[in-house]
Amino acid sequence: MSDPDHHRDSPGSLAASPGATRARRRAPHSAAFLAAVALVLLLLFAGFVALAAWQVERRAWKLDLIERVDARVHAAPVPAPGPEQWPQVDAARDAYRHVEVTGTFLHDNETLVQATTELGGGYWVLTPFQRDDGTIVLVNRGFVPPARRSREAHAAGESEGPVTVTGLLRVSEPDGAFMRDNDPEGDRWYSRDVAAIAMARGLDNAAPYFIDADAAQPSVPSVSGSAPPNAAPVGGLTVIAFHNNHLVYALTWLVMALMMLGVGVYVVRDERELRRRRGEPD
Repeated sequence: MSDPDHHRDSPGSLAASPGATRARRRAPHSAAFLAAVALVLLLLFAGFVALAAWQVERRAWKLDLIERVDARVHAAPVPAPGPEQWPQVDAARDAYRHVEVTGTFLHDNETLVQATTELGGGYWVLTPFQRDDGTIVLVNRGFVPPARRSREAHAAGESEGPVTVTGLLRVSEPDGAFMRDNDPEGDRWYSRDVAAIAMARGLDNAAPYFIDADAAQPSVPSVSGSAPPNAAPVGGLTVIAFHNNHLVYALTWLVMALMMLGVGVYVVRDERELRRRRGEPD
C-alpha cells in the first residue's frame, strides 16, 4: 500500500513567502526603468512640497487680509470715494471700508435683489442715493422678507430729505449669482450688479460700488436678534467671512509628498530584496 503521506508536501516544499514568490515571478527591473520611476517620484515629491509651501503663503496672505478688513470695518467712517477716485476703487484695498455719504434717497428707483440672511430668505433693498454733486451711489438699505417686498409694505423705513448714511463699501457683483443670471428685462436680480442696475434704472454718474448700510440708519431701523414687525428694511446684516482652509490644504500636500517618499523607499527595498534572493549585486 502506498504511504498516505507520500503525496503530501514536505516541510521544505511549503509555500514560500510573498517576497520569494515575487522573486521567482519576475526579474529585477532595469536601471533605466528604476531611473524613470525615481524621476517621476522626485517630480511628484517636489510638486507636492511646492503646493504645500504655496498654501502656507496663501494662509499668511489670508490672515493679513482678515486683519486688514477687520480694521476697516471697525474704523470710524470716512467719506465715500468721489468720481475722481472711482477708477482707483479696488476690492483688495477698499472692500468693507467703513464710509459715509450725504445726500437724498431716490426711493422711486429702488431695486430688490434676492437674499438669504440670518433672518431667512427675502430681498435686499437697493436704493439710489443722490449726492450734492449729482452723482449716484447705490445704498443697500437692508433686508425685507417676501411679505414686505412691495414698496408700500416697507415705506415706513423711508427717509425724506438730505441724510447721512454710514455703511460698508462693497464692490459690484456682476454676472449674477451661482447658476442664476440677473434678468434686467424681467426685473429679477440675484446679485448686486451695480452697472446693470444703474443701466436698468437709467441712472447716470453711478459709482462703481454700493454701500451696505449700517443698522440704526434713518432709513434702516435698528434690530436686535430678530426683526420686529415694523423694522424694514433691516440693515447691518453684512456677513464678513473668509474661508481659511489653507493649513489643511498644506498638510494634505505634505502628506502626499511623504507618500511619494514612502513609495520610493518601498521600491528600493523591494528591488534590493529581489536582487538578493537572485544572488545579484545591488
